[in-house]
Amino acid sequence: MRSDEYFRQLWDGKRNSGVDRLFMALLTLPSLLYALTLRLRGAAYKAGLFRSFHLTKPVVSVGNLTLGGTGKTPMVLYLAGWFMERGKRVAVLSRGYGGSQQGKLRIVSDGSTILLTPEEAGDEPYLLASSVPGLSVVIGADRYQAGLLALEQLDPDIFILDDGFQHLRLKRDLNLLLLDCGNPFGNGRTLPAGTLREPVTAVERADLVIFTRCNEIIPPQVTAKACCSASHRLTVAIPLSGGAPLPFHALEGLRGLAFAGIAQPSSFFESLKGEGLNPVATLAFPDHCNYGESDIAALRRLKETCRADYLITTEKDAVKLATYRERLGTVYAAGLELRFADAGPLTSALEKLL
Repeated sequence: MRSDEYFRQLWDGKRNSGVDRLFMALLTLPSLLYALTLRLRGAAYKAGLFRSFHLTKPVVSVGNLTLGGTGKTPMVLYLAGWFMERGKRVAVLSRGYGGSQQGKLRIVSDGSTILLTPEEAGDEPYLLASSVPGLSVVIGADRYQAGLLALEQLDPDIFILDDGFQHLRLKRDLNLLLLDCGNPFGNGRTLPAGTLREPVTAVERADLVIFTRCNEIIPPQVTAKACCSASHRLTVAIPLSGGAPLPFHALEGLRGLAFAGIAQPSSFFESLKGEGLNPVATLAFPDHCNYGESDIAALRRLKETCRADYLITTEKDAVKLATYRERLGTVYAAGLELRFADAGPLTSALEKLL
């Protein structure tokens, strides 16, 4: 079992042997120390002991409190589309996690040309750049410096700070916090004893809380902050070989193999079933998996073993598979759409920025 799978099961309470409970107890102290460190860091920024910097154009931050899986990328795509429909030039500031240029100051897209590969930029920045024509994307460990580079070379009207809730060095004009509707705070513990990236009290920094994955689930009453609820739905199967997207029912009667290298692959597999697809096999890879020869070989072996007619994966994974497309055969990316039950509070907040 991979280490990330083990920790997920441990945090979810699915591993309860004596050794597991002992290990969890040993994680408690570092978890408390980590939480204390984050509290002190937040207090230092609030008191001005650590400096935060303003950009000259509005900044909308999208972030979460837990490790992955809340739908930040669909939210960034939604915001980018919303602003660009209103004639605004948008630049996304991202860390570039998982790419070979991670931490370095690089322009992924200048709005007309994509300048880095998925392997260089990371899957999420590349997906953002390739999904929205005209969108600028800049990566860098210091998002303030990334913003200055964008102001100098790209002249945006507005910034979207991707995965920015914990990046306190850059001030934001609207702070959006995404929480999973069914499991907003995991087991309630910070790393390494839980999935929280900082204590629950950090919710108070948010201007608006957006509950995601609310498919037929009523958001829990965990905050007095203004809230919206949204759901994610898979929409179409996009052929990696090119051509028009297909409705999922076009794949009925065929044997599919589903795979994903995201924070919660099981949620992707369940979503496929919800759209009428029942993969004959599934394969989970580590989050932000950079597919290599061994991974492709594993997919090909499983495809042959289960006699699959096609493979289907997420859009994040698909951007890293171009060089392997012919060896894998027929591969689809499942398009993902963000839908709001009531976007009123978010729309109002965005309009104020304009």
